Amino acid sequence: MTNIGLIGTKIGMSREFFPIGISVPVTVIKIEKGRVIDLITKDKRGYDAIKVGFGKIKTSKLTKSMKGFYSKKSTEPKKYLKEYRVENISNFKEGNEFGLEIFKDVKFVDVTSKSIGKGFAGVMKRHNFSGLRASHGVSVSHRSGGSTGQRQDPGKVFKGKKMAGHMGDKIRTMLNLEIIKSDLNNDLIYLKGSIPGSKNTLVFLRNSVKKINKKTILEKNKIVEKQDKNPEKMSVTKEKITTKVEQKKEEIIKKVEKKGIKSK
Repeated sequence: MTNIGLIGTKIGMSREFFPIGISVPVTVIKIEKGRVIDLITKDKRGYDAIKVGFGKIKTSKLTKSMKGFYSKKSTEPKKYLKEYRVENISNFKEGNEFGLEIFKDVKFVDVTSKSIGKGFAGVMKRHNFSGLRASHGVSVSHRSGGSTGQRQDPGKVFKGKKMAGHMGDKIRTMLNLEIIKSDLNNDLIYLKGSIPGSKNTLVFLRNSVKKINKKTILEKNKIVEKQDKNPEKMSVTKEKITTKVEQKKEEIIKKVEKKGIKSK
């Protein structure tokens, strides 16, 4: 089930407090439960996959082809359809529903959503250009990007040149966002940090693609709690740290003294 993703809406941001005295900013996402609409087998297309539907939509807003599709499957129409490849197609049946439980043992997820649109913006705001000089011959073009082309050869402006234009309103993916906690009763998931988009933005979640060896805040919290229970170990580690710091200080002092003797 780890290859399957979920769809939700961004509710807003909040803050989570931990007993060790750390506060973490979190983004709250309301998750929509997915339903398996169709099964795709190797005999049909050469690979195993499932079609999952999310959200609700009126039948009057569907096209004729989609009305026929849902009538054949004898299920209520869904607003979004996503296809996920799976290894064992036998584990799934049409009509199965799933939600946050698929992220039960997952620590990090990838989140895809649309960023906030900023409208038409200049190069200084959009691409962090420094602009032209404030004086010495510059007139009425202090915030411009300067020349865009070159000479007669190549005699054109290359594609992808950073210029003024529409800023934001693009689909962006945030990798390896930590799951702080999940509320199964209310279908809420709390992710560390911020994600693109404003409130009520559509959000796509999936298991993290990149493998990451990183301790989560919950794991760090447990380590600190164990150390608080064993103050003797903490004192030993503090003594080791102080001795190392003193040794480094002595080494630096010796180096400085040697340099002073050589200069004389």
